[in-house]
Parts: sequence; C-alpha cells; structure tokens
Amino acid sequence: MDKSTFTTKPIINGPMHAPLRHDSAHKHVTGTADYIDDIPEPIGTLHMGLGLSDRAHAELVSIDLSAVETAPGVVCVLTGEDIPGFNDVASTGRHDEPLLATKDVQFHGQPIFAVVAETRDQARRAARLARIQYRDLPHWTDIDGARDNGAPLVVEPMVLKRGEPQTEIEKAPLRIQGSMSIGGQEHFYLEGQIALAIPGEDEDIIVWSSTQHPSEVQHMVAHVLGIANNAVEVRTRRMGGGFGGKETQGNHFAALAAVAAKKLKRAVKFRPDRDEDMTVTGKRHDFRVDYDVAFDEDGRIHAVDATYAARCGFSADLSGPVTDRALFHADSSYFYPHVHLTSQPLKTHTVSNTAFRGFGGPQGVLGAERMIEEIAYALGKDPLEIRKLNFYGQQGSDRTATPYHQEVEDNVIARIVEELESSCDYQARRQAIIDFNANSPVIRKGIALTPVKFGISFTMTAYNQAGALVHIYQDGSIHLNHGGTEMGQGLYTKVAQVVADTFQVDIDRVKITATTTGKVPNTSATAASSGSDLNGMAAYDAARQIKERLIDFACRQWEVDRSEVEFLPNRLRIGGEIVPFDTFVRAAYYGRVHLSAAGFYKTPKIHWDREAGRGRPFYYFSYGAACSEVSIDTLTGEYLVDRTDILHDVGRSLNPALDIGQIEGGFVQGMGWLTTEELWWDAKGRLRTHAPSTYKIPLASDRPKEFNVKLAEWSENAEPTIGRSKAVGEPPFVLAISVFEAISMAVASVADYTVCPRLDAPATPERVLMAVERLKQMG
Repeated sequence: MDKSTFTTKPIINGPMHAPLRHDSAHKHVTGTADYIDDIPEPIGTLHMGLGLSDRAHAELVSIDLSAVETAPGVVCVLTGEDIPGFNDVASTGRHDEPLLATKDVQFHGQPIFAVVAETRDQARRAARLARIQYRDLPHWTDIDGARDNGAPLVVEPMVLKRGEPQTEIEKAPLRIQGSMSIGGQEHFYLEGQIALAIPGEDEDIIVWSSTQHPSEVQHMVAHVLGIANNAVEVRTRRMGGGFGGKETQGNHFAALAAVAAKKLKRAVKFRPDRDEDMTVTGKRHDFRVDYDVAFDEDGRIHAVDATYAARCGFSADLSGPVTDRALFHADSSYFYPHVHLTSQPLKTHTVSNTAFRGFGGPQGVLGAERMIEEIAYALGKDPLEIRKLNFYGQQGSDRTATPYHQEVEDNVIARIVEELESSCDYQARRQAIIDFNANSPVIRKGIALTPVKFGISFTMTAYNQAGALVHIYQDGSIHLNHGGTEMGQGLYTKVAQVVADTFQVDIDRVKITATTTGKVPNTSATAASSGSDLNGMAAYDAARQIKERLIDFACRQWEVDRSEVEFLPNRLRIGGEIVPFDTFVRAAYYGRVHLSAAGFYKTPKIHWDREAGRGRPFYYFSYGAACSEVSIDTLTGEYLVDRTDILHDVGRSLNPALDIGQIEGGFVQGMGWLTTEELWWDAKGRLRTHAPSTYKIPLASDRPKEFNVKLAEWSENAEPTIGRSKAVGEPPFVLAISVFEAISMAVASVADYTVCPRLDAPATPERVLMAVERLKQMG
C-alpha cells in the first residue's frame, strides 16, 4: 500500500483551533433557535405574575388578597405560607433571601405573593389588585446612605496585606489620597428570566430554566419543595444572554413555577415583564474606592492602601465573592511593594446585587487605573509611561507577588503592551492629539492604552470541577452532554470541537444536547470565564476513555500493537488496513466494547485561605491591552469613540472566530458600563431606570468607528489547559477602561493636563460636561 495514504492527512471539519461558526448562528439569524418561550406548552399550562412591594423598607401590617383571588382567570395565589419546604432561595446558605416576603420587605419591588392564572395577562393584571398595609422603616439605597446609617455588612470583609503599607506610605516621597465612585450595570440579556415547570409522578418535576447554573436551580427547587435533589431535573438548551444575571437570579422564577406546578398538577410558565425583570433581579455592584497611594518622583508605586465599598443590596447573594474578586484585581497589572486592601460589602435597601461579567474584577481594575492616572497627572507624564514602569516583573524578578501572595509566573503583559503600542502607532497619535487640542476651542480628543491581567478560576475552590457524558452510537454518531450552559458565547461549539478533534471526526458527527442535571450531576455555574477550561477538559476525559477502549479493541481484533493504531480523519489506520470510523465503531459494538464514558476534571494547583488572605486562587492569568481614541464636545459633554485597537491573549485559541466575537462584545458591553449605562433610584427607593426607555445600553452606532481586534497568536498557555487555550469571557470586558481613560485625557486638556479630572463612572455626557467646567475653573 502507498505510504502516502498514511502521511497525507485531510483535515477534519471542525477540529480544535479552527475558526468555526457558532453551532446555532444560522438559527439566531433566521429566528429559528428555540428558547424556553418557544417550547410548545403542554395542554393546560398556567402562567404566573408577581405581587411586588411598593416600599423600600417596611413591616407588612396586613395583606388583603381577596380581589386578587377573585380576578378573572386566577387559579391560585401563593404567599410565603404556601411554600411546602423552605421559603428561602439564598445561594450562600445564609437564609437571608425569602422566596416571598412574609414579615417585612427590604427593597422596593420585593416579591410578596405570586398569582397563577390561565393567561399571563390575567396573572399580571390580578397581581396589581392586592391591598397591602405597611409600617415604614428607615431605608438607604446607596453607599453613602449605608455608611451614614452604620449599615451592617452582608458578609464578612476580606483583607489582603503584604509588606508594611502604612509605614511606607508615611515615608514615601509623594502621596495622593482620593475617592472614586463606580456605577452598577443592568445585565439586559435579550431573553429575560423564564422558567417552565412540568410536574411528574410522585415528587418528580422537570424545570426548563434560563439559567447559567442548572445544578443550583435543581437544589433550590428541591429546597423550596422540601424534596430530594434526585426528584428535580433542570434543563437548559440555550439562553438569550446571561452575563452573570442568570447565575443565581433565575432561582426565584424556577422555584415559584415549580411550587405552583406541583400544587396544581399542571404545567406552569413564569416569564416576567421586562420592567419587573429589571426591578426584581440584581445588578452589577456599585463601588466606592477610597485610595491612598505613595510613589516616587519617577512614578514608581511604593505602597497602596485602599478600601473597596460595595452596594450589595438587602441580602448576601454573591456579594462576598464579588467583593473578594474586586480585591484580587485591585492591582490590575501592577506590582505594589507594600499593600493593604479591604472590602466593605454594605447592606442597602435595594435588590440584592449579583454576578456580572467580570464579577467585581472590573471595579478592582478601574480603581487601580485611577491611581495610575493620579500619579501621571501629578508628575506631568503620560499614564502609559507610569503603567509600564509599574508592571509586574519590571526592575527585578522579585516584583512578581500579588497582594494575595500568588506569584505571577506567566507574565506577558509587557510584550502585549509593547506590540500594541507599536502596531497602533500610539506615540505619534498621542502627540498629534495634543497638538490638535492646543488649537481646538470646542472639540477635544483623548487617547489611552490600558492593560488587563485577569485571574482565571472560581475563587471558591470547589466550583473548579466539571463533568461530561459522551456516547458513541452504533452508526458512529456521537452524543455529547456536559455541565456547561450555552448563552451565546459558543461554549457548546468549542466543547464539540474538542470531542471531534479527539476522535478525529467531522464535528457534524457530534450531537450537542441540552444541559441537564439528569445526565451530568453537581455541575458548577458557567461563569468565571471557566466554561471551556472545565467542560472542555471533562469532555476530553470522557472521549479519551472511549478512545483507549477502542484502541485496545483494535489491538485485540486485528492483532496489532498500539503503535499500529492511528485515528485519521473519519477513519482509522489499523496495521496496514484503513477502516472507516463508523465501520470500526460498529465492529466495536459487536465486540462488546463499552462506548460510553463519564468524564471529569478538576483544576489543579489552586488553593485559597480567605481568612489569611493567602494562596493561589487562580490557575493562570489572561492578558490583553486596548488603545482607544475619543473626541468630546466641551460645550455639551457628548463624545464619540473614534478608534479602538485591541491585542488580546487567549493562549492557543480553541476557536479564533468565537474568541474575537467575545472580545468585541465584551469590550462594547464594558464601554456601556463606563459611559452610558446608569442605574438610578429615587428618594423612595424606586428603581427608575427599569426599562429600555430609561436605561441606555450601547447602540451599534456607539461602537468605535474604527475597531481593530487581534489575537496574540504567539501565545500558548503555560498550564496544560484544553488545547493550551485561555479563557476569553470576562477579561475583554476590562479593556473598555481605555475608553474611560481616553475621555479623561480629553477632559484634562482643558486644564493643560495638569489636573486629574477624577471622573466617576459612568462618564455620562452630564458628568463629562461638569468635569470640563470644573477643570476650566482650575486651568
């Protein structure tokens, strides 16, 4: 036989590292992708509506639901007294988040009762007929109010310390103290929260939930119903966006639908209105960063002392790990020789804030970049010069320890920044902008190049595990299931590529199936940018087990050594024979080979001692840099993003097309957080930005007019991740800080760059205009 048969290998369709399109892209474009609201409703399906509090903090004196119960179409009304198990959906186990309020309410819009009716419209109309009497109690809705009222902390604060920060701050040549307010953000997923509960026999129930964490929904439904987890099956095929807003916030809707379904023995769907969704679900945490930074005449940081206070809402939810991660990223890409960082997770009478892309990390990084900016303006230098001077690893190999005592071993930030600085012609453009500003009375420009170093892993060590299930059927087709959820980011496609690559078959052979707790148990949330890392490795482990069995079978059946068995594209070489993959699989079936395997993966090396503030919470770091140029109108505060250049590190990309899409989307979403998206509560504690009409996310026209995104193709993860890739979900979000910093430079130009503008986020046109006027007075 011609040796070229073995040496010339066609490439399979869809291996790892190929720029394959999203598996559902054509369905998204044509509107044929099925979401939960598209599932045909079982006969007799009922619908739910919520009865919400209209007080921010009050005792419930009396609740009259008689008008609700007799409203047209109403079948049932549920209160906290009707919960068969536990009236609690707190994800932290603190029992501080009732499913339905019973004695008091702690934020405006807190659910008090739920209506079950024949139609969604009937349920929502009936919910407004309740007569509730309150006894008002003191309330506060922001960080200042919480501090002024001595508000409690929703969780214990975390402290990170290394060196002698107080001593070094006192003796350093220069010192700046300041404060920065950082706004929250609404997730604004296109598909809102939704659940469909279908009762089964005995205690069984199936719940279709738009959730990033099916196992937690399973646990919460069981907890609320007072039954075992094994009676609850949660399914999720895809979400129309999540961004962290469906990590814990879907628990309420799934649990209430399940309670009603079991009570009435009918299917129940719960899809709140967008206004209700935005009112009753948590947001990105607002932060206040109070900082004290010491440095020398060159701009080298000597010591940092900072407190990161957060508006957490009425219950803990995920505020502990969110504020922890803010501290983990309070160094950005910079080495602090002496450092003291403290979190302050404050209770407020607002909806309990929750996970959001970056999970506190962006707020931590933004605080660090403000300190860099302060130093630069104080010294009359380019902020990029100060950034590069303070990078990890600069001026000695001993400058690699983070505030939490993890060594930065895979540091490539200097190379990333150097390459981007050169490729985007930063220095020449910055000088051209300074020259332009000197002769432009109204329009001013700014440019900024900012880095990102983002830690990858759940900081709760137990979450760093994943499972997968792989079957090969007699015809050679492959069935894949794992614990990750698909929310548009392309996780299903990437993991399918891993399986296809392992068996060397076209990806069309791999059937992607809905995530379900009935197939893969005890899964972690698809969050912390870990979806591909964890589930890709678990799927590889399952496929590897089957592959090993197939190799053993080939050796026995063909009487050859293992070295003579090779998986080629859609076929095998066994000795001197070429066997099509499906033919070989059928032979393996008749040879009684087990063609199914459960895979498992747990992230190695990581450990964390929160009380001591020491450990290795992250397996590795992802890096990137962005350079953005903006123009502002000094008469109105309006601005345009003229150009953005990004160079981002994703290791050896599992799928460059999907990764570039994640970088672009993350950047624009981050830009919205820092510019146009503003949450506002009135004096009564009512969220007034609760609809698309009052909350401004970026439009297509708001994206950079010139948008250049490149991957660092030379990068390869130093750790043995799946395909040596790196996470891509959250790190690019932080790159949008370049827009915020560029706006700041444009504002600073009105005072000849001698004063740090100290912009708070979001930098709305109003804030930009006020900063311009303030600096004009100082210039």
